[in-house]
Amino acid sequence: MHVREVTSAETAELRRQVLRGGRPVALPGDADPAFHVGVYDDGTLLGTGNVRLDPAPWAPDAPAWRLRGMATDPSARSRGVGTLVLAALMEHARTQGGGLLWCNARTPAQRFYERAGLMTRGEPWEDPEIGPHVVMWTTL
Repeated sequence: MHVREVTSAETAELRRQVLRGGRPVALPGDADPAFHVGVYDDGTLLGTGNVRLDPAPWAPDAPAWRLRGMATDPSARSRGVGTLVLAALMEHARTQGGGLLWCNARTPAQRFYERAGLMTRGEPWEDPEIGPHVVMWTTL
């Protein structure tokens, strides 16, 4: 498996299937500048995610990166794909000045993010389209 920078268009179908249950993937901020990575194996995209400069709601003046669009093909889960994606995104944010890294994590992925050093903030909430989430964060 290898990780490389990609465009959001290269990841749209995977994100649509994994994150949106086949619905469109366009989200507020998707057109904003972001750093996207993909994990490939034999030319097949197995996982993706992106980071962008975006202040954390609780610290609007602190430098911060928002993690978004983390998706792993179901057939590739438990193979380290998400770990490779997250590590590449965290390294990019660190080399670009660091600060906070935060996301709205789906609660089923909470332990994955905790293993990477992120902590929860606040209480979980329900997104009516895609389920329960919790804010998670770390300092880079």
